[in-house]
Amino acid sequence: MHIPAHSVCTAIRDDIVSGVFERGSRLTEELLARRYGVSRVPVREALRTLESEGFVVTRRHAGACVAEPTEQEAADLLEVRMLLEPLGAARAAHRRTEAHLKVLRGLVRLGQERVRRGEGEDLRSLGGWFHETLAQASGSPGLIALLTQLRHKIAWMYAVEQPARPVDCWAERGAIVDAVARGDAERARAMAAQHAERAAAAHRLRRTDRPERGPAASRTDRPERGPAASRTGPVRASQHPVNTTGVRH
Repeated sequence: MHIPAHSVCTAIRDDIVSGVFERGSRLTEELLARRYGVSRVPVREALRTLESEGFVVTRRHAGACVAEPTEQEAADLLEVRMLLEPLGAARAAHRRTEAHLKVLRGLVRLGQERVRRGEGEDLRSLGGWFHETLAQASGSPGLIALLTQLRHKIAWMYAVEQPARPVDCWAERGAIVDAVARGDAERARAMAAQHAERAAAAHRLRRTDRPERGPAASRTDRPERGPAASRTGPVRASQHPVNTTGVRH
C-alpha cells in the first residue's frame, strides 16, 4: 500500500510534538521507515517538509535531528499567533459560510455546557477545534496554513494551564462568533485579540532538561523513546479535515 509523504509527515510531527522524539534526538530514515511501516522515500520527503516548518534540523555528521528552539523563538511564536488570530477572525467576518457558523456555535454551546457541568476533560480539544474552524472560516489558505503550523509548534513548546475561569474563556469565544455572524470585522478582530492575549498568559514553557548521558547512550543514537516508541504498523493514510457540516464529539 502506498502511503503518501504528507501522512508520514503528520505522524512524525505528532510524535515530535508529543515528546516521543526528544529535542536534539537523531531521526534516521531507516528507523523511521521501520517505525511507520513505509519505505524511506516518503520519510525523506517528510523530513524535508518538517525541516522547512522548523521541527527538524540537518546537522553535519549527524543528519536529521529534532530541532531545539530557544526561549526567544518560543516567545516569538506566541506573539505571531496574537497577531494572526485576530486577522483570521476579521477575515472570517466577511468570508464565513453558514456551515462554519453552525460548527462554531455548536462548539461554543458544547464548551459552555461542559463548563456548567464541571466536565473539563475535553475542553481543550473543543477549544482547538474552535480555533481550527475559525481559521478555516477566514477563507485564506495561506493564513490557515500558518495558523495550523503555529498551533503545532506552540503545543510542542508549551504546556497550557487550565483557565481560572473557563466560563469567561467560552464567553469570549461566543462573542467572537457573534461578531463573525454579524459581519463585524473590527469587533471580531478586537475580541479575538483579547482572547489570544488571555490565552498566551496561560502558556508555560515545557522543561527540556535532560540527565547527562555517557557516550554509549548518546541522544543522537536513540531516536525512539517512551511508551509510544513501541508503536508498530503502518502510518494512517490521511488526516481528518475540520468538519464544517456538524460537530464531532
